[in-house]
Amino acid sequence: MPTRAEQIRALLESIETGEVSATEVVNPEMYIQHNPQTREGGEGLAELFKRLSKSSPRVEIVRAFEDGDFVFAHTEYDFGTPKVGFEVFRFENDLVVEHWDNIQEREGPNPSGRTMVDGPTEADDIDRTEENRERVRGFVSDVLVSRRFDRADRYVDADTFVQHDPNLPDGAESWLALLDGDEGGSAEISYERIHKVLAEGSFVLVASEGRRRGAHSAFYDLFRVSGSRLVEHWNTIEAIPPRSEWKNDNGKF
Repeated sequence: MPTRAEQIRALLESIETGEVSATEVVNPEMYIQHNPQTREGGEGLAELFKRLSKSSPRVEIVRAFEDGDFVFAHTEYDFGTPKVGFEVFRFENDLVVEHWDNIQEREGPNPSGRTMVDGPTEADDIDRTEENRERVRGFVSDVLVSRRFDRADRYVDADTFVQHDPNLPDGAESWLALLDGDEGGSAEISYERIHKVLAEGSFVLVASEGRRRGAHSAFYDLFRVSGSRLVEHWNTIEAIPPRSEWKNDNGKF
């Protein structure tokens, strides 16, 4: 029997291939959709796949990991324009019943020549999953949400940190400066709340809420941990549309 991660790979690839059997992993009666621009339930999913198929889409699942009842995947799409996203699915009784995502247009390469998706794809240190989860949770809570940037060196090595954000070079200094803002000014990005921390081995995904240039936004940050240090970072940022434009009532998170 395919693993849950393999089933999600097939489901996402069916957007491109049109393989109907791959959607059988979804329970249409219980499916809860958190993409504000997609309708609720199996009917909404069918409509979404039908709409996407008209753009001759290309889909690549770069990474996929399992965390209990959750599968989280790092993906590349081309629906006429290239995009990068994170997809999160929750299983119940071997079927998918809930979905979250965070997608932005693909940009880059960044000043260090890295793309938004390159780098290691396989998790290791599986026995350290919980330790790595709490390490990353601590960094995001302590440094990004509480804005204690002076504590960053407890979690990362600023000189060797590998950065995949399309606008930033390697190292943590430029990223933290962006979050801190100019002296006397306001930060371009502010983290306000953590919603999920999902992990498998050396990879940890954090879904957070905050603001970018004043706009209500969702931040998905994927970290690779090695030796209790955060050593690599990928991310997507997506503005959350106003409540009046939502097509379901479940909220982004």
